[in-house]
Amino acid sequence: MGYRNYLGAILAMALHVSLCAQSVNDAFSALAIHSQISESSEVNKRLADSYHWHILSQDVDHLILPFENRTETRLWQSEFWGKWFTSAVLAYRYHPTDELQAKLKYAVEALLNTQSDDGYIGNYAESHRLQQWDIWGRKYAMLGLLAYHELTSDGRSLQAARKVADHLMAELAGQGGVIVTKGNYRGMAASSVLEPICLLYNQTKERRYLDFAEEIVRQWETSEGPGLIGKAGVDVASRFPKPETGWYSWEQGQKAYEMMSCYEGLLELHRITGKPEYRDAVERAWANIRDTEINLAGSGASAEMWFGGRERQARPVFHYQETCVTVTWIKLSHQLLRLTGEAKYADAAERAFYNALLGSLSPTDYRWAKYTPLMGQRLPGSGQCGMDLNCCEASGPRGLFNVPSHIVMRNDEGVSVNYYVPGEYGVELEESAKVKLVQETTYPEGSAVTVRVGVADSKSFTLSLRIPAWSVRTSVTVNGTAVPVDTAMGYLRLERVWKDGDRIELDLDMRGRVETLDQHFAIFRGPILLARDGQLGEPPLTNTIRPVLDDDGFIPLQPATHKPHHKWLVFTAQFTPESYTEYGAEPISVALCDYATAGYGDKGSAYRVWMPVLQDPR
Repeated sequence: MGYRNYLGAILAMALHVSLCAQSVNDAFSALAIHSQISESSEVNKRLADSYHWHILSQDVDHLILPFENRTETRLWQSEFWGKWFTSAVLAYRYHPTDELQAKLKYAVEALLNTQSDDGYIGNYAESHRLQQWDIWGRKYAMLGLLAYHELTSDGRSLQAARKVADHLMAELAGQGGVIVTKGNYRGMAASSVLEPICLLYNQTKERRYLDFAEEIVRQWETSEGPGLIGKAGVDVASRFPKPETGWYSWEQGQKAYEMMSCYEGLLELHRITGKPEYRDAVERAWANIRDTEINLAGSGASAEMWFGGRERQARPVFHYQETCVTVTWIKLSHQLLRLTGEAKYADAAERAFYNALLGSLSPTDYRWAKYTPLMGQRLPGSGQCGMDLNCCEASGPRGLFNVPSHIVMRNDEGVSVNYYVPGEYGVELEESAKVKLVQETTYPEGSAVTVRVGVADSKSFTLSLRIPAWSVRTSVTVNGTAVPVDTAMGYLRLERVWKDGDRIELDLDMRGRVETLDQHFAIFRGPILLARDGQLGEPPLTNTIRPVLDDDGFIPLQPATHKPHHKWLVFTAQFTPESYTEYGAEPISVALCDYATAGYGDKGSAYRVWMPVLQDPR
């Protein structure tokens, strides 16, 4: 598209947007500052570890160095600052401290000192601007600056983000205005800049940013674009032919992380314009990813691409389950939860958090894995781009600290409890009435949850409890009186006049569930995927065993009396080993642990989630 045609399209589109724009209100609102999670919870332990090792201990000057050198021609060092910084802002909202506040301020000032007069913030040599990962890096710089402005109202960071965007728009216009031909993956990496452009519009209300956002989406549907709207109903692994010029190339249209990043931006544009086709595209794509790609641990992708992995997950998979994919799946699911209030998005995020995400973080040395297989061993990620960290190590904390603000959320009717994590949660309703919810639970180790309500004066509102889709047998009482559990929408809505000291008791179905696929079986307990681990004793992982089920088809699980110090949850269950003798063998007790800590330990070990089903022609 020529420059004049580009401007003409912008003007025509501006008129169209002005006629149809209608902003959207989210179903759920995140709490401004999250109350403290109980220190006794596994969630808090992981957050506390990451707060120290990945947020406060990060060398900011090391992240700034590429922006000062500006010699890059093809790599992505410039994403690391923005990923760390957005994680650090989330961490500060979760647990504000003077130390982190000072570190955030220093990090912003250091980045602003690298900005050119023309507005550029990045690490690319001038001759290679707009190529490879240059725009992707600018996206993360803007996300960090906008997050800081939202947190502090710092005008310099907003002005810097505005200058980055204006410079990018001018550079693109000077080269014909096309963004989808820049970089790799059908332009998805470059055009995922849609998200900060929409956020910039929200913070400035300057029309040129909304026009640019709409132009990006228009280009998606051209012959050169990734077709993220038109192909929303097509399997994400089959939208384009296998690339001929290289797996990691412009031709590759199945790149998981970047695709979901674009859909995050499209949701932000939907919130601004109200266009239903944007929301519909994201919802359909999300459902397709869930149904064709997401595995038992809650994530997916092989060698960073969608590949129809759901039906293939019981087999060994090359470079499986990139942590960047896990984090972005959680973030996209939470975006849809916030927008729609539908429990299926919380179900998906919870599974990914407790399994794939926690499984990628070593509980012994706090290292992030780049890939986390369902069978094999745990290996830490290696450095990229000549630096001592990689994309997944930078992404991991964003997934962890994304969760706290979604545990308890406000909605138009009152309060929703999306996740069960011990702690105190303060909510201010629209009428300025303050509500305090105290969760007491050992979930997901235990099945019982107590929620205590604190209000200064009696108040009528609806308190909604998410009932996970896997909890077939659920009981709920309010002040000792049983209430019927109707979870057609995934939430139990308790509408009443609440008084100070009211007590809700919830008991979820933690019976062991057996799932089968491709002549293999796997076991869940609540949201936790279980695994066999070589550290837990006999029989060897190669032996064939059959689960002993009860009359309802569940496998009884008992807490183990002893467990290695680096394991979180360990259970024993009865299995029948295949003895290859004429009369068979009696059941034996076999230990299983949570997938998140399987394979980790002082020496490490092999583990497996999927176990082969014994073939019996009878």
